[in-house]
Amino acid sequence: MKVYEALAEAFVQEGTSDVFGMMGDANMHWMNALAQRGVRLYEVRHEGSGLGMADGWARAAGRPGVVTTTSGPGVSQLATSMVCASRARTPLVAFCGETTWGDRDAVQYLDQQRFAAAIECGFVHLSRPDQAEEAVQRAFYLARTESRPVMLSAPIDVQKGAFEEAGPYVPSTGLIDRPRLLPDPSRIQRACDLVGASKRVVVIVGRGARRAGAAEQVLRLQEQTGALLATTLQAKNWLCADTDFHVGISGLFGSKVAQELLQEADCVIAVGASLNGYTTEHGYLFPDARYVQIDTTPHLVMGNGAVADCYIQADAVTALTELSRALEERSVRLEGFHTEQMRDRLTAPLLDPADIRREPDRLDPREAIQIIDSELPGEMGLVLGSGHQVDFGTMLFQRSREVLSNYGMFGAIGQAPLLTIGTIVANGGRPHFVVEGDASFLMHLPEFETACRYGLPVLVVVMNDEGLGAEYHKSKAAGLDPGLATIPTPELGSVAVALGGGGATVRTTGQLRTALAEYVADPRPTVIDVRITREVLSVPYRRLWFGEDV
Repeated sequence: MKVYEALAEAFVQEGTSDVFGMMGDANMHWMNALAQRGVRLYEVRHEGSGLGMADGWARAAGRPGVVTTTSGPGVSQLATSMVCASRARTPLVAFCGETTWGDRDAVQYLDQQRFAAAIECGFVHLSRPDQAEEAVQRAFYLARTESRPVMLSAPIDVQKGAFEEAGPYVPSTGLIDRPRLLPDPSRIQRACDLVGASKRVVVIVGRGARRAGAAEQVLRLQEQTGALLATTLQAKNWLCADTDFHVGISGLFGSKVAQELLQEADCVIAVGASLNGYTTEHGYLFPDARYVQIDTTPHLVMGNGAVADCYIQADAVTALTELSRALEERSVRLEGFHTEQMRDRLTAPLLDPADIRREPDRLDPREAIQIIDSELPGEMGLVLGSGHQVDFGTMLFQRSREVLSNYGMFGAIGQAPLLTIGTIVANGGRPHFVVEGDASFLMHLPEFETACRYGLPVLVVVMNDEGLGAEYHKSKAAGLDPGLATIPTPELGSVAVALGGGGATVRTTGQLRTALAEYVADPRPTVIDVRITREVLSVPYRRLWFGEDV
């Protein structure tokens, strides 16, 4: 057996079923060996795009994604997507070919270890043929236990060496024992003291609570405490269909009602949420609250620079179960926010139809989002990009559906369509849609052709203001020339058709509804180019740049 075959077999034993990337001299033997073992290979148009897809795959599948590149320039193309995945704490393994071991004069030579450190990923080097299985096992172990990307760098000459099997391969999962973290009973009692002395409780759930499957326990605690349920941006819309007292996102992207109500809290219970500066508005959102924080990490400093009044290191399900039991034993049951008046405030429309801006051949982005939300089935997952035009969707998508947000992950535009493609692959081809800006989508336009080539039913909704929306409005606020941030774009619906998919450019609400209906009737790679006005400023930007209370 050759080393590249042993490497491929080890990847299969680690659960690898899909690999994204580009073939080159230094990884083609390994890719062939994977294909022979039934692994699906997705050839992309740019290595960084492949990593973005592997990132989305990993987030959806809950296990390490895999991307591959050849040596040197193939590796250097990973930079931006790798940092994004690192900031998102995504477990993935990048199998990177390397020039002949020790040959610094090779055209594609790159010190890949130093480069890996610069782009914030772990590094495992395959130095000898007999280390093949150990290297794969270590790369996956690090990715899983540290929840981060790891580069496995394999020189081409080592890959072609002979490998002698020593016994059955032991996957990294066999080395990992993750028992549920049990909460300290004294901390549970302390949390009960804080809750029992409170009148207005807010429960904030984050990505950790969602991943732990703590929905039932969260809802029970909310009922006991009369709490408002809020989410972080990364858990947007979670449980919104399960309670009448869901206030939406806590922080900059929260509605005005949310901003007003959350300031009334005298106790905040955070579950799997770091309570960073965005979620707490650096503490200003909860001026009089005491904090109970539940997380699996040993210690967290909140976005206000303080530590929680009661910090419980434990698994979310176990900690919430024990907290609810202790509250029941003490007969603690609060009305809190659970009143008819509060229910009415929370169900009021977020957008007054009278505020819609009418402009020839341009849609109000807020109205467009409401139409998209109502027309696309709830079982369709949503991926949100970043940038000014995505702010509207981040705030106004209200339907209960799976939501993945790329906001805050290094601030890199253009990643969301890649994440969506990987998510679709991980979910067995189930249709998903992504909302992006025009500049963001055009950054990785060739990968729409990749989706067409593999028949992946991605719907790309481009909120197109023909410009760099964020810079346009920031320029206005700074007294600069906003015209420098305007960039004409072609009819993106026609471009999508030329690349082998479906597409439409829409300028009216009727055209938008028709285009959405066509996709729902026949899900296939599709771009809907929604021409929107530049004259509507998103709520977060109005708050940040003009100090408006909206």
